[in-house]
Amino acid sequence: MTEMIDITADVCPMTFVRVRLALDRLLDGSLLQVRLTGQEPVNNVPRTLIEQGHTVLSQINDTDGITTLLVRKASREG
Repeated sequence: MTEMIDITADVCPMTFVRVRLALDRLLDGSLLQVRLTGQEPVNNVPRTLIEQGHTVLSQINDTDGITTLLVRKASREG
């Protein structure tokens, strides 16, 4: 099952804080769908996720201005 978080009403830096809190509640390897909007979050959230070892599986930019990310939580093993 994929968890979902909608951060379209949030602004940086709270956008990534909310994503990080959502990921912290998930098991390693779990999927998180993130809905966001605005140029700064669309640029920063995926970049920061990758920097922290998570995998952005897809990024869909809808015509309504909403971007949807599908993220796999990093494994802490090793």
